[in-house]
Amino acid sequence: MLSLQDGTRRDFLKVGSLALGGLTLEHLLQANVAANGHGLLKDKAVILLFMQGGPSQFETFDPKMEAPAEIRSVTGEIATKLPGITFGSTFPQLAQLADRLAIVRSFTTGDARHDLKPVVHRDTFNANMGTLYARVAGMNHPKMGMPRNVLLLPKAIDKEAQPALTQFGNIHTTGPFSGSLAPFAPGAGGSLQQDMKLNIAMDRLENRRLLLRQVDQARWAAEKLGLFEGVNHLRGQAFQTILGGLSEAFDLSKEDPGTVARYDTSKISRPDNMDKKLNNHKFYVDNGKTLGKLLLLARRLCERGAGFVTVTTNFVWDMHADVNNAGVAKGMQYMGLPFDHAVSAFLEDVHQRGLSDKILLVCCGEMGRTPRLNNRGGRDHWGALAPLLVAGGGLKMGQVIGESTRDGSTPQTEPITIKHLVSTILNTLVDGSQLRLTPDVPREIIRATTDWQPIPGLHS
Repeated sequence: MLSLQDGTRRDFLKVGSLALGGLTLEHLLQANVAANGHGLLKDKAVILLFMQGGPSQFETFDPKMEAPAEIRSVTGEIATKLPGITFGSTFPQLAQLADRLAIVRSFTTGDARHDLKPVVHRDTFNANMGTLYARVAGMNHPKMGMPRNVLLLPKAIDKEAQPALTQFGNIHTTGPFSGSLAPFAPGAGGSLQQDMKLNIAMDRLENRRLLLRQVDQARWAAEKLGLFEGVNHLRGQAFQTILGGLSEAFDLSKEDPGTVARYDTSKISRPDNMDKKLNNHKFYVDNGKTLGKLLLLARRLCERGAGFVTVTTNFVWDMHADVNNAGVAKGMQYMGLPFDHAVSAFLEDVHQRGLSDKILLVCCGEMGRTPRLNNRGGRDHWGALAPLLVAGGGLKMGQVIGESTRDGSTPQTEPITIKHLVSTILNTLVDGSQLRLTPDVPREIIRATTDWQPIPGLHS
């Protein structure tokens, strides 16, 4: 609860103070108003679905069925809505929505290490990519109060899910930028609840009714004490955003049950159908239980002012066929089918809501997989080529960008790198020409937006 017991205006005004080196929420809102007023922001959002572990390019979007058996897709292929283009066979729903996708077959992440690229990488200036956007747009939406930069992990849906892995890097990091711009991570100990000085257990968002009751009580107490009287417009707006619709945005019970059911992946990848002897079994379970609902939650947040949402279900796309991981055939059953279900549900949902041009979905991992199967039926780490899917955002869809070599090992055409991806995302979110004119924007962000090249063929 907010601390209102003593009934003083001074104590309540402390709610508007953020740990931003002297900035208050009021000042932050002023900065947001200025950014929007100058046409800097494009009123769009990005969802980055991080396929942690390294998905195979063959079993996803580049099957290579003409190659020898040890190279080509283990799961076969399926025709898509695009003439002559096939996907791996565990993507039947996405195949029928291929005209709403752009697939990059010449994407390279640069190395075969397990880490957090492209979410955190030298080309994101060693910061969570959403931090770059929040540094330009501000920490919160000026009207909705929604955090601009959000990280959704399985615990945002299921409190029993595994915590975020830490051995491969800090996904919350802000690099050289202010720590206040770290992604808000509901259910995992984000920064928003600390910065707003709210003693509401925001890491317990799964307890929707308790949260809503606490917010309602705080609003009632503020109004009873007259704390909204005599404050200026922006400060009043600051209070209203803090006490307003944030809790509703995180409450999936507000969604139509049919929509929730369409997203739900829990019946697509069932724990009892998985090999429980694998050390990563727990991650497969988390993915199946939460992936679809995480994407639904991401859509809800983007509708309400979030600008960059990272979604990940932890370390699940690693398919060595060893004591930790399933092989490719089983692994794509565990991972490919829920991915196909969740992403297709998202694409259909945003299309029906008229949001396809407003929200850009990006799906990729930190690397791809080896062109040849190992002797256990798995694929090992491979940094020279990786799958990349983008959808929406007002970009040109219904195409395949780039080609790989016949054995699926390297780009045959110009390599598309993380720099290209960062530039594409930033140019989707902000107007580069206005960015150059905006004072106090770090030169790194300006350079990434205006000097680096976006993925060719997407921006028409």
